[in-house]
Amino acid sequence: MGVLHLISTGRQTAAQLAAICARIHPYADAIHVREKGKTAREVAEFVIALLRAGVPAQKIIVNDRVDVAAVYGVKGVQLAYHSLPVRAVRRTFSDLEIGCSVHGPIEAKQAQQAGAHFCLYGHVFPTESKPGLAPRGLDGVADVVRAVQIPIIAIGGIHAGNARSVLKAGAAGVAVLSAVFLAEDPVREAKQLAEIVKGERIE
Repeated sequence: MGVLHLISTGRQTAAQLAAICARIHPYADAIHVREKGKTAREVAEFVIALLRAGVPAQKIIVNDRVDVAAVYGVKGVQLAYHSLPVRAVRRTFSDLEIGCSVHGPIEAKQAQQAGAHFCLYGHVFPTESKPGLAPRGLDGVADVVRAVQIPIIAIGGIHAGNARSVLKAGAAGVAVLSAVFLAEDPVREAKQLAEIVKGERIE
């Protein structure tokens, strides 16, 4: 049984995101607040909006902003190459689950050695958010999965039509942005993905 992470697109307001998450969070294992370029206060507004909408704190992951994640007592933080070091964050904020964004086996091994709990790996398929960059493909997923023992969650161009292939390549789960949050019917898309990833019918 895999896990489903849903990640904000940066194209919606806190209120818009919260309104969608109020309906789809039951299908997700984690909801990432990924709002690049926003201040700590602005990122906090997104977290507060999700909490007020009924999203459990233990499903919320804040990208990059360790301070916001710690202050609001959420599930965890997703770190990128420009973020604070994994080891330092884990040492200081032992209650946070730490994800690390990686692009290959070497980076995944480094993240594991530093204490990351899981890695986001991508981008697997072509995606509008990475124009001009070649996707790393399913073989890339398999290579990273073989390199480490911690869960690898695939990201990039994933939707209900290709999620199964990612899981077959060994990923522990998938992370999805626009396929859910920019969909005409986010609830239907989230439910469909959850059924695929978790391998069971959801009523």
